[in-house]
Amino acid sequence: MKAIIMQVASYLPEYILTNDELAITYPEWSVDKIYDKTGISARHIIAEDETCSDMAIKAAEKIFETNKIQRSEIDFILLCTQSPDYKLPTTACIVQKALDIPTTCGALDFNLGCSGYVYGLGLAKGLIESGQANNILLITSELYSRYISHGDKSVRTLFGDGATATLLSGVQSDMDKIGPFVYGSDGSGQDNLIVPHGGSKYPIDIQSSEVFSDNSGNSRALNNLYMNGGEIFTFTLKSVAKVVFELLEKANINLHEIDYFVFHQANKFILDKLCKRIGITPEKFLRSYESYGNTVSSSIPLGLEKAVLNNKFKSGDKILIVGFGVGYSWAGTIITWS
Repeated sequence: MKAIIMQVASYLPEYILTNDELAITYPEWSVDKIYDKTGISARHIIAEDETCSDMAIKAAEKIFETNKIQRSEIDFILLCTQSPDYKLPTTACIVQKALDIPTTCGALDFNLGCSGYVYGLGLAKGLIESGQANNILLITSELYSRYISHGDKSVRTLFGDGATATLLSGVQSDMDKIGPFVYGSDGSGQDNLIVPHGGSKYPIDIQSSEVFSDNSGNSRALNNLYMNGGEIFTFTLKSVAKVVFELLEKANINLHEIDYFVFHQANKFILDKLCKRIGITPEKFLRSYESYGNTVSSSIPLGLEKAVLNNKFKSGDKILIVGFGVGYSWAGTIITWS
């Protein structure tokens, strides 16, 4: 039994934050400057009354609307998020109940950011190919906007919200459809992409909401997202190319045998540098950040869905995907499209 991707679907919040609106808030940055720095024109932002589970449910419902799979056939829900509904209970359990999936279904959350989708594929593959499950919903649901200060243009211009659902199933085959995998982590970078207050180490208190300004004029509090862009950039260039070449070596193929590359959609600047460093031709390097921004663990599946809708993939295509970011954490795999 081998795991394959059957379908990818998404949900994006209705409200779209445009560069025009951001330029009004940050008059020192024009519409053109925001686009030139990020490559992003718009990003979807969750409504005040929406939650992580709301987005996850809406993405998953699209699977049932357009696929012949029955709810009773789902054996496991894997939900990747860093913005769950509650510290406890598990958001995946809330999603199971809302989707009316039988209680025989396993469900768990895993807290991982931009590499999370690849980790999720690895978990799903393990569950299916070890005989523990046959049909899995791998869901990503991220709302970083809840962590972002409106006074911090360094991150508000980059991040968007969104959810995706991927249906993975087991099929009889002699060939792997997903894999091999390369994983990595380096906790020494923990402070370079972080929400300092709000966990058990530093619970929310009066100090958490006190606003301060950094050397670049960005205003935020300790319960807001902080990103050291320079350090993240250095880490990315150092780690991602290495992942790609390790994957190719594991799969015993060369770069030219890969039909498409779908990386985590951090921003245009980082992806341009990676493309050049690795030697990927532009027509093989798929991009989706312009309309979505950086949607954390949802960015790779959004890119896959966009490619499917544009009829990019054909059966047998090899798609190399790499996620990288908060943690530090990184992961890559090769999908053989079915």
